[in-house]
Amino acid sequence: MSLSRQYSFWGSLSPLGGLTGAGLLIMASARLSWAITVAGGLFWVYGFTAFTFSALLSVAGNKIFPEKGRIIIYTCLAAFFGSIYLFLFWLLCPFAAFENFMLLSIIPLFCAGSGVALGLTSQNSEKESLHEQSGRRRVDVTPDVFEYVSEAVSQAASVACLIMVFSIVREPLSYCSLSFPGTSAGMITIMYFKEGAFFPIGIFASSAGALLLLGYIVCLYQYARGNKGDYQ
Repeated sequence: MSLSRQYSFWGSLSPLGGLTGAGLLIMASARLSWAITVAGGLFWVYGFTAFTFSALLSVAGNKIFPEKGRIIIYTCLAAFFGSIYLFLFWLLCPFAAFENFMLLSIIPLFCAGSGVALGLTSQNSEKESLHEQSGRRRVDVTPDVFEYVSEAVSQAASVACLIMVFSIVREPLSYCSLSFPGTSAGMITIMYFKEGAFFPIGIFASSAGALLLLGYIVCLYQYARGNKGDYQ
């Protein structure tokens, strides 16, 4: 099965369907500025890691990359590109990088456990075994780099969009504001809402409140998904 079918936004293994990224979602969605920073890190780490790994796999194959060690290599590549993104972001905005240090450190681990490397390795191994059994020349064994990069970026896009949408709902309810990363303070307040009797609802600023809000949104999603299936 293609990774795009498994990890698409509406797929059963997507962050919205299976809550695989619930931890990152809860922590990064407290502020929109954090969500934007994490979204950029997701695209950077997923895209460059998948591109480098698939390119090296197409060139080296089993000669340099044994099948049992490919997940470790993928994890190291994800950590490397995650470190580069953190360093570049620190050069642009040191306070924002310091504020998001833990979130940006989680992204490579989240990328390594996402299943992209496992799917890429298994599909490439199947192609190699078919060519070995048939006895033909190994000319079509190399993976399609563009295909794997697009599938990895689509998975990163689903996680990033979910975090940003959730932060747009959560931050006004918690802090009566919306923020962007930047300035010496680490973030810029682009919108500020007047506080009322029931607004903001400060409980959503904590992780427990975020889980309550997330559970409500997931229930609505599952209800809408079930009604859609009934109509079909």
